[in-house]
Amino acid sequence: MNIIVPMAGRGSRLRPHTLTTPKPLLPVAGMPIVSRLVRDIVNLLDMPVTNIGFVLGDPIFFGDNVVVELEKLAKSVGAKAHIFRQFQALGTGHAIMCAEPLLSGPTVIAYADTLIRANFHLDTQADATIWVNKVKNPQAYGVVELNNKGDISGLVEKPESFVSDLAVIGIYYFKEAADLKNELMAVLQENLTRGGEYQINDGILRMIQKGKRFTSAEVSHWMDCGNPTITIKTNQRMLQLLADEGETLVGEHTNENSTIIPPCFIAEGVVLHNSTVGPYVSIGKGTRIENSTIENSIIQSESELKQVTLKDSMIGNHVKYNGSFSSVSLGDFSELK
Repeated sequence: MNIIVPMAGRGSRLRPHTLTTPKPLLPVAGMPIVSRLVRDIVNLLDMPVTNIGFVLGDPIFFGDNVVVELEKLAKSVGAKAHIFRQFQALGTGHAIMCAEPLLSGPTVIAYADTLIRANFHLDTQADATIWVNKVKNPQAYGVVELNNKGDISGLVEKPESFVSDLAVIGIYYFKEAADLKNELMAVLQENLTRGGEYQINDGILRMIQKGKRFTSAEVSHWMDCGNPTITIKTNQRMLQLLADEGETLVGEHTNENSTIIPPCFIAEGVVLHNSTVGPYVSIGKGTRIENSTIENSIIQSESELKQVTLKDSMIGNHVKYNGSFSSVSLGDFSELK
């Protein structure tokens, strides 16, 4: 089994946090988004994953440090990492074709801006499976259209009239990825674009038209990381899910007259002094918090916060913050005095 993770986007909606850290490497509930996504997918599959292809952008931004982290991630799940580059933002179909050497055999394609919880078995008799989530407002999403057998017969983007309430979440399984490769190759050769970009949907629709059987697999939780507000909400939901599953979230840290209101993620090496933290707070390694109250926020690594009251906030790495603001969004190496 192969996994391909397109992650070449710069994450502009999450700036300033993505000015120095690629969006998929931002932590949610103490783990980078892409790490949690890959691990959750591996846990769902009934066969071992041997190769993981990461499609990155310009090496100036996605540099050697990113490659090293992704290689560690692949190794941790027993797979080999393959690094591919997408130098132009030409769409989802183009990004997948950048990983052409891995488009063979059983393959999962997963976009690294979403987190899931699911409990199902893939229908390995189907030619492909599209993972979906039931939504209340399907007109705001791309949804699958089902035939009378319950198989997928089409894909409709933001339908004006009801088609289904099953939104496509950006994770796909292909029994033979070469089938998708052949159709996407045709899409590129025919210069079939939408808004100047080549889309995976056009390859999928060509497969369906040729009689390939697509099924749907519904996830129980689908969490986005599109902007700071949504990412903070996803952090909250993930912390609660992990706590309910009995996962240990608090590492070895120093607690000096401080209160932790669960669920919270506290990394090793954190120092809490005369502070109240939680609920729904994630704190990265080496961060020190003094005389502060923090709720429903993400604080990254090696930062120092003093005399702050924060709620619904994101703080980057190596931040020094001493003040009385109530809601902020600070990127890496920011300093407030």
